[in-house]
Amino acid sequence: MQVILLERVPKLGEMGEEVRVRDGFARNFLLPQGKALRANRENRARFEAEKASLEVRNQERRAQAEAMSKRVAGKTFVAIRQAGQTGQLYGSVSTRDITEVLAGEGITIERRQVDMTMPIKSIGVHEIQLVLHPEVIVPVMINVARSNDEAERQAAGEDVLAPDLDDEDEDEEEFYDEASDEEATAEAGEEEQA
Repeated sequence: MQVILLERVPKLGEMGEEVRVRDGFARNFLLPQGKALRANRENRARFEAEKASLEVRNQERRAQAEAMSKRVAGKTFVAIRQAGQTGQLYGSVSTRDITEVLAGEGITIERRQVDMTMPIKSIGVHEIQLVLHPEVIVPVMINVARSNDEAERQAAGEDVLAPDLDDEDEDEEEFYDEASDEEATAEAGEEEQA
């Protein structure tokens, strides 16, 4: 299907371009979202008549997106989730969860503005993209942790999944104590047999 783009669409084209897309993509996404019109004589005339207002509207949206990007750029947001000892979450952090975390910080965005290739399934600090406008994309960090204390430790760069070395030293001491007790018992048994 041939369509006229009413705004910039990533990987497709700029406003005003006529592009060929698959019918389903046009019918299910571009046309209902108001991002494109079918390319025919009436719609071409309509686009030319509304071109100036569409450009003004696009500039306003871009300005709002740039203002929002200044508020969120370089920030880290914390999401507290339950996870096992290996750091694997008992679920995942999806676009809906991220919009809720941002809303808790006073930033309102839509789920479709969160660009994630896959849901987050482990604790740690993860980078995601917020597509505030087709021309304004902002990276933010999501700190997924089991508690606020763990989130602070992760933000400081600590690996919260690394085994605690003090605990390992104690385990080794206990192992050597048990081994020496067993050796002493075995030696005593050998002496009695002799």
